[in-house]
Amino acid sequence: MVVDGMADESAETVDRLFHALADATRRDILRRCVRGELSVSRLAAAYPMSFAAVQKHVTVLERAGLVTKERRGREQLVRTEPDAVRRARQALDELESAWRARVDRMSGLLARDAGATTGPVTPARDGTTTEGTDR
Repeated sequence: MVVDGMADESAETVDRLFHALADATRRDILRRCVRGELSVSRLAAAYPMSFAAVQKHVTVLERAGLVTKERRGREQLVRTEPDAVRRARQALDELESAWRARVDRMSGLLARDAGATTGPVTPARDGTTTEGTDR
């Protein structure tokens, strides 16, 4: 789904961002790196998967701009990029705003339609009441 007016972000950038955030391991890596930069090897020790698999997760996060890697000696240190997290939040806020506007328009149409089709309440033969309609 494409939402008009997604700030200055291209659809591809937003797609990469949310693809990266769609995985629980990547979200956990992001949370761990918010507390401070960690080496890829230290991150890999925290997960029941290979070093290469963790490295791939970090690469996806890096391509989305959510983390940066910096080589220091033999280690690659991973750090969260706060601006990318803000961009994700902004994209979500814009989606929420668009959907709230749509829901508000639908609610208005439904309320208008309900007011136009509701007639007087009349008793039915079985003792219950029914509402008449103009249709």
